[in-house]
Amino acid sequence: MRPDSAVQGTCHGLAPEIVARLRAAGCVFAEDEAALLLAAARTSDELAAMVERRTLGHPLEHVLGWAEFCGLRIAVDPGVFVPRRRTEFLVEQALRLRRRSVTPETGAEQRPTVVVDLCCGSGAVGAALAAGLEQVELYAADIEPAAVRCARRNVAPVGGAVYEGDLFEPLPPGLRGRVDVLVANVPYVPTEEVGLLPAEAREYEPLVALDGGADGLDVLRRVTGAAPQWLAPGGHLLVETSERQAARAVEAFTGAGLLPRIVRSEELYATVIVGTWRQPGQAAL
Repeated sequence: MRPDSAVQGTCHGLAPEIVARLRAAGCVFAEDEAALLLAAARTSDELAAMVERRTLGHPLEHVLGWAEFCGLRIAVDPGVFVPRRRTEFLVEQALRLRRRSVTPETGAEQRPTVVVDLCCGSGAVGAALAAGLEQVELYAADIEPAAVRCARRNVAPVGGAVYEGDLFEPLPPGLRGRVDVLVANVPYVPTEEVGLLPAEAREYEPLVALDGGADGLDVLRRVTGAAPQWLAPGGHLLVETSERQAARAVEAFTGAGLLPRIVRSEELYATVIVGTWRQPGQAAL
């Protein structure tokens, strides 16, 4: 159902009031948020409910039902981790790696890129990679049932499959040794710092998507430790972390036999560790 002209006129007549309410609730970009809510609401009652939820502190993406990520509109349900803009840098790095490996000059086989998106949340990273690559065999997994349901809405249209379970556990065994790109937007906030996060995250996103353990690297270590069993020769693991955790994250990559490097984006305040799997005796690619 789309709003008719009378409803649109009524809703837009409330714009100054909505902006004022959002600003009073602490929304820094009140004008932009008001415009999004006005565009999304189909009735004046629906608009009122959306504004109420937002002023109570619900994430804007949960209120709208979607988030913009890498130029895509990603469905985001209540209780599901909201994809951050800085994670677009992780996607960018993965696309750059894969595009370079399949250029005609490399002589690489033209085949689907096997992508696994762990801790997938809404499936935003996997969906963005599928949109940026010509041929993709996409798998995703998350331990949260709500995230799995949401991810299926975003990944199914590109032919991907989403599994519920802990990290690699639910993935098809036939993927072992075949994965070209393994992305894992793992939780990396130290436990004692979770309470310092914005209320939107603390109260409305799953703790399992935020809490990375005592130093924030518990899940990262589990992923890196198992990654060589799943990566194809020359395959890559990409994990987002914080700048201050990068050195310890690199130690985990090295300890697992992955060749790591750190890439950063000052613009997005993003840090990504890229690890390459080379089997013993395998020449550099």
